[in-house]
Amino acid sequence: MTVSINASAERPARTSGGILMLLLSLALMVAGAAGLVMAIEGSLPPIALAGGIVSAVLGLVLVCGLYSLQPNEAMAILLFGDYRGTDRKPGLRWVLPWYSRKKVSMRVRNVTSDKLKVNDKRGNPIEIAANVVWRVSDSAQALFDVDDFAAFVNIQIDTALRDITSHYAYDHGEEHEPTLRADAELVAEKLREELHARVKVAGIVVDEARLAHLAYAPEIASAMLRRQQAEAVLAARRLIVQGAVGMVEAALDDLGQRGVVHLDEERKAAMVSNLLVVLCAEREAQPVVNAGTLYG
Repeated sequence: MTVSINASAERPARTSGGILMLLLSLALMVAGAAGLVMAIEGSLPPIALAGGIVSAVLGLVLVCGLYSLQPNEAMAILLFGDYRGTDRKPGLRWVLPWYSRKKVSMRVRNVTSDKLKVNDKRGNPIEIAANVVWRVSDSAQALFDVDDFAAFVNIQIDTALRDITSHYAYDHGEEHEPTLRADAELVAEKLREELHARVKVAGIVVDEARLAHLAYAPEIASAMLRRQQAEAVLAARRLIVQGAVGMVEAALDDLGQRGVVHLDEERKAAMVSNLLVVLCAEREAQPVVNAGTLYG
């Protein structure tokens, strides 16, 4: 996916620690209040009244430049709409009061998409949802290159899911073809790569993406369930027959090596038929006493 826009780039902002500025602003406000009181009481000349007002106002202005950051938070600094950099240092920070600020979380976020009804490679309607772990890596791109980066990620998750399902069958793909159900790890990696390519324009990094829900749509679920049950029965029958053939072969070899009984081809065929019936039948065999011979 190629996006042709002028991408912003995060750069460090020039800010300073807030503890000293907090103490300075408090000192100015206290000094200004004290000057006002003393000027009103007459202890100081009238000019001290103006000085007290200026000192208190200056202290209030300096307080307006204070802000705090927690770990994995960033503050974008702007001057009349012009991006001046990003501050990532946690703690109490200070910048000139006329600079505006926008805070953005750099923490890892986890989102589970809504269930989407889409068609797989074979055109079968399926329901699918994904769980995506993502985070902001570039605060400038996240804030200024897209309108709402969180909503942008959610939309791109849905778009990537629709695109991925169009390239894979739910199951029963062609020979050596990966499917959504049987190759979950491969599909998850392809989803992560495609989603990362879609959201990097917003300064977003996708750490992990996995399918959280995968099922046939309700209108075909019952038919597909019967198909799966039939295939399971056929696979079980095939395994039973293979085991029975092996047991019959071992029995004939054992009888021949021990010389218990000598069987011609016709008797071997009859014995094989009887053993296969006994071993492959769903019900228990009923013993029959044969008082005659095979040849009547």
